[in-house]
Amino acid sequence: MTAGLIAAYRRTTYEADGARARIGRRSAAVDALLAQLGVREGGFVTAWNPFSRKMPKGWNDRMLARLREVAHRLPQAEGAGGAGGWEERHLLLGGDPRRIAVLGRRFRQVAIVTVRRGQPARLAVLQPQR
Repeated sequence: MTAGLIAAYRRTTYEADGARARIGRRSAAVDALLAQLGVREGGFVTAWNPFSRKMPKGWNDRMLARLREVAHRLPQAEGAGGAGGWEERHLLLGGDPRRIAVLGRRFRQVAIVTVRRGQPARLAVLQPQR
C-alpha cells in the first residue's frame, strides 16, 4: 500500500448510523453503536472499488449488496465514508475483526478500519491470502 493511499484512509471519516470514526481517534458515538449492536468490536468494510480502483456505481452497489448478503449473520449498520472527492458506501460489521478482514479480502479490499469500544479506530492493511 502506498503512502498516499494510507494518507487517504487517515483523512477519511467513516460513518454508520450517524456515528463517525477517524483512524487514530476514539469515538463515543461508535462505542455506543457497537453497544447497540451487542458487540465489543467490529470493522468498517466495503465492497466498492476493489484494490482502490474506481468502478461504476451500479457495479459497486451490486457488490455491496453481495457483501451485505454474505455478512447477514453479523450485526451491521449501513454507512459511508470519504475525503477529498472520494466516497464509498460501506458497512460497520460487529464481531471479530479477523473475520471481517476475511470478508475484506474476499471483496478485494486493501484495508479495513477496525473499532473496539473504548479504543481508537485502527487501519488494518489486508495482506493477500496465500
